[in-house]
Amino acid sequence: FSAPIFLWTCLTALSVHAAGNVVNTYVDFMRGVDSQRSDDRTLVDRLLTPEELAHLGVLLYALGCVGFVSLVLLSPAKMEHLALVYFGGLSSSFLYTGGIGLKYIALGDVLVLVTFGPVSVLFSFMAQAGYVDLGVLLYAMPLALNTEAILHCNNARDRESDARAGAVTVAILIGQTGSHVLYALLLFVPYMVFTVLGVHFSLWWLLPLITLPQA
Repeated sequence: FSAPIFLWTCLTALSVHAAGNVVNTYVDFMRGVDSQRSDDRTLVDRLLTPEELAHLGVLLYALGCVGFVSLVLLSPAKMEHLALVYFGGLSSSFLYTGGIGLKYIALGDVLVLVTFGPVSVLFSFMAQAGYVDLGVLLYAMPLALNTEAILHCNNARDRESDARAGAVTVAILIGQTGSHVLYALLLFVPYMVFTVLGVHFSLWWLLPLITLPQA
């Protein structure tokens, strides 16, 4: 275990994730999706101007690239392997709402499942260990599903405003009842995964079950 690699990995992942959120805020505002009822009112309430937010996004992506270069120098992993996963994650964070805007064609949920689960965990493991082990993807499942639960909850709440803006999300496609069922699955399936991991590998995997009453 290398503490410097761990810290640079956190900086890199958090910077790209934050940059993706900035892009989402910017594009949603420019498309007229955000309103006074939206969860993110950074631009609606004029806390920042669109130009300032765009500069912040560029700064965060640049910081993520600095972190990536540092990992290339420190990590035992091959540069091309790190680059493949890193730039895949970076482009995904942008394309969620920027560019072709996968969020607006009902593909945002799939992108989030892949990016904030398997891609993030695989990148972190590879940077630290120096090799690829697809077995770690099993451990990424609860993280991916919990992240998707947060996204789906927001999309379910914003179904009407998203529809008026011309966006198409999974929450819009499956309706209110379907959204409630999917949200419950996204919340509770991770606990099933933790139970399986706890039974077959280590009892430490059962520790997250203490949060079940709050879920």
